[in-house]
Amino acid sequence: MYKAFLIKYAEIAIKGKNRYIFEDALVAQIKYQLKNVEGKFRIVKEMGRIFIYTEGEFDYDETIEALKRVFGIFSICPAVVLEDEGFEKLSQEVTEYVKKLYGEKALTFKVNTRRNKKTYPMQSMEISSALGGAILDACPNMKVDVHNPDVFVNVEIRNKIYLYSENIPGPGGMPLGTNGSAMLLLSGGIDSPVAGYMIAKRGVTLDAVYFHAPPYTSERAKQKVVDLAKLVAKYSGPIRLHVVNFTDIQLYIYDKCPHEELTIIMRRYMMKIAEEFAKKDGCLGLITGESIGQVASQTIHSLAATNDVCTMPVFRPVIGFDKQEIVDVALKINTYETSILPYEDCCTIFVAKHPVTKPNLQIIKRSEEKLQEKIDEMMKEAVETAETIICE
Repeated sequence: MYKAFLIKYAEIAIKGKNRYIFEDALVAQIKYQLKNVEGKFRIVKEMGRIFIYTEGEFDYDETIEALKRVFGIFSICPAVVLEDEGFEKLSQEVTEYVKKLYGEKALTFKVNTRRNKKTYPMQSMEISSALGGAILDACPNMKVDVHNPDVFVNVEIRNKIYLYSENIPGPGGMPLGTNGSAMLLLSGGIDSPVAGYMIAKRGVTLDAVYFHAPPYTSERAKQKVVDLAKLVAKYSGPIRLHVVNFTDIQLYIYDKCPHEELTIIMRRYMMKIAEEFAKKDGCLGLITGESIGQVASQTIHSLAATNDVCTMPVFRPVIGFDKQEIVDVALKINTYETSILPYEDCCTIFVAKHPVTKPNLQIIKRSEEKLQEKIDEMMKEAVETAETIICE
């Protein structure tokens, strides 16, 4: 029955003279997501709407799932496309559509008409009223409710007429590529994939860095992170994942610095290395999955000590979330089951029994002076020997 999808956007509509940039980015992302879906599609921009026309057979469910991953889409409306053959023909098509979808169900409804084609001989309210009467005659089990109906029957009159009643929620946000790129510090946990998804939702493209510590972390732990990057990439587009061998740096810190400061100092060097990759990839910021107070390295004092080494802005989109709120998003984007697989990452292997929760920055810097003999050379080697994996 459906030969087109009407794509509605929300935030893009307030962009004024620059709106076409966001619309074009949205169209590009729709094309990207639909490229592997069975069927042929044609995408058209038209007066505040984007239409996806289908050609021949296509996989309806797969199409909907693909569109649900396109940031910038507010809702997806499967639509019947009609030729303008007069109001009598339109009335017949609308009543047949309603009967086919809702049959004998006792539902309330409201007809909404949007008349973009101003040469159409009837006004919007007049069309809605007449179509409502026709539906009542054809479906005596249904009733009109203009305030809180079970069903909205939407009619958009343009060069063609579009008939739809279902609004499938899209992910919202802004189209990818409209707000630069950022580097995600991706671990094997629950939080960082969610953080990447949330920043991508604002139109930011992602690259990622993962700190691997063989033999203390296994190849399965690395593959887990690759799998997480691929799951996030379903929404964000392809991700360049830089896998950094962090073992020697961790052991050096462990050997030279007080153990209660290990996590903070390790995080500071992770941020420095992540910045190096961010600069190489043209990223404008770093992303972490840190949430205030969740662990010792995520107290306000610890975050301040970590931020001290960064010259780029650090985005922490889950900073105010509790764990269940983060889990809820992870379940929504299908990363949770992968994140809880029992493979340790480098952050959990080298954890002190009693980590400092209120680090003094001056004391941390004095401890880091013990590393100066080798640390710069070790960081350079870690960057130069990193493995880059394209995840999509």
